Amino acid sequence: MRGDDRQPDSLFSYVSTEQRVPQDHPLRSIRSLVDDVLREMSREFDDLYATIGRPSVPPERLLRALLLQIFYSIRSERLLMEQLDYNLLFRWFVGLEMDEPIWAPTVFTKNRDRLLNQEIARSFFQRVVDRAQGLMSDEHFTVDGTLIEAWASQKSFQPKDGSGPEGDGRNFRGQARKNDTHASKTDPDSRLYRRSHHGEARLSYLGHLLIENRHGLIADAMATQADGHGEWDAGVLMLHARWRQAPTRHRTVGADKGYDTHDFVTLVRELGATPHVAQNLTRRGGSAIDRRTTRHDGYAISQHARPRIEPAFGWLKTIAGIRKVKLRGLANIDRLFVFASAAYNLIRLPKLLPAPS
Repeated sequence: MRGDDRQPDSLFSYVSTEQRVPQDHPLRSIRSLVDDVLREMSREFDDLYATIGRPSVPPERLLRALLLQIFYSIRSERLLMEQLDYNLLFRWFVGLEMDEPIWAPTVFTKNRDRLLNQEIARSFFQRVVDRAQGLMSDEHFTVDGTLIEAWASQKSFQPKDGSGPEGDGRNFRGQARKNDTHASKTDPDSRLYRRSHHGEARLSYLGHLLIENRHGLIADAMATQADGHGEWDAGVLMLHARWRQAPTRHRTVGADKGYDTHDFVTLVRELGATPHVAQNLTRRGGSAIDRRTTRHDGYAISQHARPRIEPAFGWLKTIAGIRKVKLRGLANIDRLFVFASAAYNLIRLPKLLPAPS
């Protein structure tokens, strides 16, 4: 029998968004974890807002909306608001009622920039990590870095003293451009950098991850300016933070050939960890790692576990949109990178935690 194609004209719906979302939807377990974290951060949110004045966008809803933007690779706040207007799944995750109006994109952006500073992003990330402590190794880690392309063009990289040919900076052929003498007019914190001798130099930042080797969860994350020592310095800083949490543990740290320098290896050993760094036998002066380290079975195990950091970088750069950020300034890049790293752990945790009884 053919169905009736009459258009619905009812004014009311008696089915809530909670009933419309399937019980086995992946966002349900993530929403439960996020709500627990946000409840713990309530006092931190109170310190950021005045007690009088007009109500702002609720910080809990704002952070949930930002997580959706990362999970679903939504490229702008305007598109995010459009999705929130008609997507019932998104409304349920954020906590919006069926008839509740959506925020203007500019209002949402200004509230985001005021709320999601480096301290809030770091606090959110650390609370997510705390929920994964039972799953994470506290002895065996891997460190690595990746290039984050800045939201600035090559033509904005001009002399700091204002000298040079007149124009908009497009014609720089034959000019010697260095970070010491030049800076981007668009994003002064970015640096001209290239990963290899044969690669293209781009205005960039560096993103750094420290993962544990058991499940590949992110134990620490940070962003720095792009320079030749950024990866080593960030690696030591993240390892030092882990050392302060449990100084009696003896740790191993895996890394690729880029970390095979005497300075990095020496600092890691001073922190009480064993550097399981891949040997760079072609570098001048030889490798900083010798048979005292490579002869142990643990070195081979660390090198086998080291590629587990690549899925995290791949997810952050393709899904979370970190490959080329649409923010400017090191502080903004760092808080976005840390918050996106927390989102990566939130994606992984429901698959690793035991199902609730």
